[in-house]
Amino acid sequence: MTEEKEQITIRRETKADHARVEEITRQAFYNLYIPGCVEHYLVHIMRSHRDFVPELDLVLERGGQVIGNIMYTRASLTDRDGAEKQILTFGPVSILPGLQRRGYGKLLMEDSFARALALGYEAIVIFGSPANYVGRGFKSCRKYRVCAEDGSYPAAMLVKELRPGALEGKDWVYRDSPVMKIEEQEAQRFDDGLEKMEKKQQPSQEEFYILSHSVIR
Repeated sequence: MTEEKEQITIRRETKADHARVEEITRQAFYNLYIPGCVEHYLVHIMRSHRDFVPELDLVLERGGQVIGNIMYTRASLTDRDGAEKQILTFGPVSILPGLQRRGYGKLLMEDSFARALALGYEAIVIFGSPANYVGRGFKSCRKYRVCAEDGSYPAAMLVKELRPGALEGKDWVYRDSPVMKIEEQEAQRFDDGLEKMEKKQQPSQEEFYILSHSVIR
């Protein structure tokens, strides 16, 4: 382990971290999926929502400075008989630009997976690029027979079993927490109150559009 790695600490977020985490999230996502972003607003409102899981609200410190964060909310899977299983979803997971692609996000995720399993959760469903998450054990939702509420299998909907076999033998419908349904006008007002950042068009936004509108047959 390098000296830099030895300085890494993962701990629960405190109130003193809130502004720092929101700023890291804003910097990490600005112009990535759309001109501007809404993820920092989601972080801001998520903490007070009933589905928020404070035990899994984690920050990563490097040399005593917070450089990353991951946050979870409860979600659900419902089988054909109407039985519901409470599961998790995470996001955003943010690493300060300039320090991305160095394994810090992996450390945050793996630490959070162990904590989630210890809390009794058996599965996680997320929406994201498979290239970023299959290395962490996520698979296509189709392989676990987990569909969206409209019956489709989105290419970006990924599933990880924390307990192997937890989802076997059933067909499932995934339902997100209501906190994920962001009011864009409220998000814009929140962003307007922060230091100005330039909104730009960039290729990653088209990549996101294609992936987010793709389904697996």
